[in-house]
Amino acid sequence: MLKLTARNCFLLAFLFCAGLMLSAFYFQFVGHLDPCPLCISQRIMVVAVGLVMLVAFLHAPAAPRGIRIYAITGGIVALTGASISLRHIWIQHLPADEVPACGPGLAYMFQYFPLSDTLKAMLTGTGDCAKVDWTLLGLSMPSWVLLCFLGLAVFSFSQYWNTAKHCDR
Repeated sequence: MLKLTARNCFLLAFLFCAGLMLSAFYFQFVGHLDPCPLCISQRIMVVAVGLVMLVAFLHAPAAPRGIRIYAITGGIVALTGASISLRHIWIQHLPADEVPACGPGLAYMFQYFPLSDTLKAMLTGTGDCAKVDWTLLGLSMPSWVLLCFLGLAVFSFSQYWNTAKHCDR
């Protein structure tokens, strides 16, 4: 049976992030749901959390201090992703007359717009972000991603106390 050492928990969190990314690609390429700028930003944050967890797993710090640093870092990155999800949900719930204007696609923006304008659109969203193309149990995709980020943050922060004297390598 798998021991739930901090190292194994970091691996589980990484695998969860990988599953989230596979789901995102499934919805994009099989379900034909093109991601908006905020969706792309959320994906970047899922990858960032996954990378923190992968590095934590591979590094496998033996000292509680190292585990705690990875736990806090992973939790903060996950909360940053959660804040992007919250912004996305907020835009989806704006009245139609308050929704920001729709912008060009990100590929076009990266090619013809200054990087600062493209990054601003990725972090603040456009009218494309207000569309709700998919729901499950009444929750939109950004709502589910928010729940995933919050779960990852709690799971990561909980590793702060999962600091056995001898970590399994």
